[in-house]
Order: sequence, then structure tokens, then C-alpha cells
Amino acid sequence: MKSDSSLPSKDTTAWGRRRFLNTAALAGLTMGAAACTDKESGAANAPAAAPAAAPDAAHAGTNATHLKPGELDTYYGLWSGGHTGDMRVLGLPSGRELMRIPCFVPDALVGWGITNESKKIMGTKPDGSLRYTVGDSHHTHASYKDGNYDGRYAWINDKINARIARIRLDYFICDKITQLPNVQGFHGIFPDKADPVDPAINYTTRVFCGAEFSIPLPNTGVDDGTQYRSMFTCVDAESMEVRWQVLIDGNCDLTATSYDGKLAATNQYNIEMGVTYEDMMSSERDACLFFNIARIEAAVKAGKFKTVGTSKVPVVDGTHEANKDPKTALTAYVSVPKNPHGVNASPDGKYFICAGKLSPTATVIELAKVLDWFDGKLEKLDAAIVAEVEIGLGPLHTAFDGRGNAYTTLFLDSQVVKWNVDAAIKFHAGDKAAKYVVDRIDVQYQPGHLNASQSETKAADGKYLAVGCKFSKDRFLPVGPLHAENEQLIDISGDKMVLLADHPVRGEPHDFIIFKRELLQPKQVYSLDEFPLAIKDPKESGVFRNGKKVTVKMTSQAPAFSLREFKVKKGDEVTLILTNLDKIEDLTHGFAIPNHNVNFIVNPQETASVTFIADQPGVFWCYCTHFCHALHLEMRTRMIVEA
Repeated sequence: MKSDSSLPSKDTTAWGRRRFLNTAALAGLTMGAAACTDKESGAANAPAAAPAAAPDAAHAGTNATHLKPGELDTYYGLWSGGHTGDMRVLGLPSGRELMRIPCFVPDALVGWGITNESKKIMGTKPDGSLRYTVGDSHHTHASYKDGNYDGRYAWINDKINARIARIRLDYFICDKITQLPNVQGFHGIFPDKADPVDPAINYTTRVFCGAEFSIPLPNTGVDDGTQYRSMFTCVDAESMEVRWQVLIDGNCDLTATSYDGKLAATNQYNIEMGVTYEDMMSSERDACLFFNIARIEAAVKAGKFKTVGTSKVPVVDGTHEANKDPKTALTAYVSVPKNPHGVNASPDGKYFICAGKLSPTATVIELAKVLDWFDGKLEKLDAAIVAEVEIGLGPLHTAFDGRGNAYTTLFLDSQVVKWNVDAAIKFHAGDKAAKYVVDRIDVQYQPGHLNASQSETKAADGKYLAVGCKFSKDRFLPVGPLHAENEQLIDISGDKMVLLADHPVRGEPHDFIIFKRELLQPKQVYSLDEFPLAIKDPKESGVFRNGKKVTVKMTSQAPAFSLREFKVKKGDEVTLILTNLDKIEDLTHGFAIPNHNVNFIVNPQETASVTFIADQPGVFWCYCTHFCHALHLEMRTRMIVEA
């Protein structure tokens, strides 16, 4: 394997900085770096373009990211929120954060995890408290129609607690959360783009989920790692119920789906099923595991499945042993260089690309050849590999511009490399004159995920590319030991990549998608009919007692609540229902009760409820927490708790 010094650069200072940053990382990866095959070494002579020098302000298109007052962004970006357990909505190219959509973790601004409606979605213990209050959201993807986003849904995962959340993109709210059975470390996620059998169903109906950590099945606390297994899971896009699971050899990392709906795949960095990192790096090659969706669903329909423990979810056998005959196989394990991180589908629908991580290579797998293997037309499955070429140190994730070029993050090189897929295929086939590396650009520092505008659709437009850098170091004002991370925006519309902007973000975001704004038609005002508890007329307000349980019904309409005061007794279980009757866009009301852990909002025409115990006598001023009117400060009501 080549060292970083073998990749020429005019910027010797930059290479010196990267050597310093990567010393510890390279030391830990020596074992993996030594695993390059002869085939990979043969590709080492591929020419590498010099890193792009820092552009001047005019070339960088500074005005592209600094919009005029009132000017709207061209693209939406949906970002994972990391440990805040939310989804972030950005406008691009400005990089302005427009909204945070809470999912897995309580959010005090909107009352997520406080209102009864949000607690029902999040999941509660028998005592009514939240089952989980932490999350780790990594990957986000949206629903498709005709190979492009259709603006219905987006999904995001919680790696810690194996949960998947769905976001309604008409209101930008989380409406369902499902916990996956039989798995831990739920990491990769991707919706299908079409039905594998019925061509009339040209939209998303399933979401695929990969489990990164192997566990005993059922999980009985066995310490023998050879008994651990992983699952690949299919969730119904509409009901959000788990449709089926596949028992596999090895683990899952990231996930991808084909445009025809026939194949899903996950890269595997631990085919050894090791429990220590030394074990996980012991194999010379790992795998990209393909799933034949139509066959899996036929097996489930035919009853060829088992269940695990108390779960009723059908589990089919996707192991090597059970899938030796290509014509009946449910799964196919394509060999790739060791410890890959990332698998991505090209917008032309032809290829999946796996990045090497511990190998300096990217592997291009032709999907038509994988299908040929399933049909018994391809003798050796690895013949589906049409290119395996060196691109740099620590390749992780790949995006596309729709012009035949791929863009891959190089974690150790702190670069993004632009390379041409067709040229890489020619080089792999023996044309050593094919110059597949087109350009490189320094990023700051240690990039992980990246994505380009419309990259994961047939409509990839090659305008902008965003890259998430795990270390920001000298890029922003110091704020103590915990640094911001750095989201960088790059112009990829020309031959050379041009760095446009740095944006500090709170850690630790991971994945994101970028799509044209016209694909969404968000609603600005709710419909009262969406809420069964809606109070449609202020005259319906009042206090209704049933023993020690009290229901308080109230409306808000700037600048007043429909009840000027309400009385309950100490020890009452109070359920307060509030409907915002204002119909004006952007006229949100809040409702807070001192000393009772109650604070939530209701947007125009929205209804929400909270339940709490009035456990202390006194007068408690309930007030609007969201500025709504010139008399906002006067918008109050009194809760009087009688002893």
C-alpha cells in the first residue's frame, strides 16, 4: 500500500499537516493497510491529480452561499442530529439551519417527550415515563417515486436503541417510531425505490435496516462471541411495522438499494464476527452482501422462516450455508477489500460502490452481473466486480454528480477525491492509460459522510457537495475542550472542486441528503380534523372531573387563552388539552406551567395535551412561551390548586 507521500502534491505544507494529524490513526491501521491485494497494488500507478489550491474569494463564488435578505435557498438538506437524536433541516447553499425535528430525544422547545402525543410516539414504560431519553441518530434518507424524491417521508435511525423514526415532510414532524427486534447497533438505513416484482409500484414501500453489532439470538447473555449473529431488517414504509428479517453471516454497516427495487445491499466490515478490533481486522477481505428482495418475500409468504424469542417477525436464513445454489439463494456475498465503510448506488442505476477504509481502494460492483449470478448465468460472484482502484487513504463514503463522476471522502488524507467511474472500469480492465482520478481537494479535517445535490437520485445535478468533517481544530473560535464539527460546502459544477464555506455544527451529525426545494410542498397551517382531541370552539372549554382525574379543555387565540383561570385540587391527575385556533401562518403559541415540568407549543390549528399531577397547592401562572402578539406578555391564565 502506498504511503501518503507517494501521492504528489504542490502543497507540501498541507501534506505535512496531514501527516501530523494522521500519525496516531495510521499507527492503529498498520495491520489493515498491509492487506492490499496484488490486484490493488497493480492499480497503484493510477495518476493522481494534485490537491486543489485554496481558491480566491471570487473563484469560490462567495455570493452563492450568502443570500440576499429575503432570498430563499435552492435546496433543502436533511441532516442527522447525532446525539441530540433529532433531524436537522438546512437550506443550501447558505447552510442556514431552518429547523430541528425532534425524534428520539426530548426537546424542550416544542414539548417533544412532554406532550401525551409525542410520548406515545416515542414509547413509554408502564408508569408513563419515557422508555428512552437518549439517542444516536446517524443516517437519514427520503421516500422515492420514479427514481427521485417524492416529498412524502424521510427516515432516520437511532443506533443506540435500534429505533427507526419516520418524518412527515408535509409538516416536518416525526409521526412514528419503531424499535427493531433481535438487533443492536442499528446503523445503515435506506428505502427501496420501486417494487421488485410489480413495475406499477414505482415508489417506496419498504425501508431496509442493517444491524452493526452481533448478539446472541435470543439475547441470553452468552459471552461466546462465536454464537453471536446479525440481522438485516425490512420495515413497511406506511405501517412502520417490521415485515421480515434475514439472519446473516457477518455484520451490517451502511445500506443501499437498486433503482429497480430488486436488490438491497450492506457492506460488511466484520465477516469474522469478531468481538475485538483485532479479530475484526483478521480477514484479508470482507464483503458487500446483496439481498434478493423478491425471493426473500416469496420465502416469507411460503412460510419458510423461523422466529426468534418472543418476536413474531419472520426470519429467513441468509447465511452462506443456506444459500450455496445461486438459483435459489436469497443472499449473495461479493468479496471486497477489508473493513469497508460505505456502499452507495450510482444515479445511472448500474453500480454499487464500496469504499475500502483500511484499503486505499474503491470497489465498483455491477448490479446486472449480481442479478446474473442469482439467475445462474455468472459462474463466479466476484466477477460482478468491474473495478477496484486506488483512490487514497481511508476512503469512506461516495457521492455522485450525474456526469459519471464519483466523490469519495478520504478520512486519513483529509481530502475529497473526484474520480470517473467509467475510466476506473477501463483501468481495472487493463487500460493503464485511463486516468480515473480527476481532482482532489483538501478538507478540514478527517471527513466522514458526504453527499451531493440530488446525488442519491436519477436527477443528480452536480451543483453542490457537502462534507462532514469530524475534527475542526483551527477552523473556528475555540470554545473549550469540546470542538464544533465542520460541515463544508464545495462547488462541484466545474472541472475543479471549489471550497465555498465552513459551517460549525454541534456534534455528532453523520449522514444527510440534499434535494431541490420544489420537491417539497410543506403545509404552513394544520387541519383541525387531524386531531381527535381538537377543541373547535372556545365554548367547549372547561374543567371536567371524573374522581381524581381532571380534564381541562382550553383554546388559544392571540392574545388570550379561552380560560382566564381554572381550579383543580391537590393530588388530581390533570390532563390539559390545548387547541390553537389561530389560522395565521407562523402564529404559534406555547404553554408553560411553573413547577410542573410542563412546556409545549401548539402551531396554528394544532392540538396537544399533557398529563401531570397537581401535587402542590398554590397559584401557578400559565403563560404563552412563544411570542405571538403585542400583548404576548399579557397572555396568561391561572391554575389554582386547592389544598
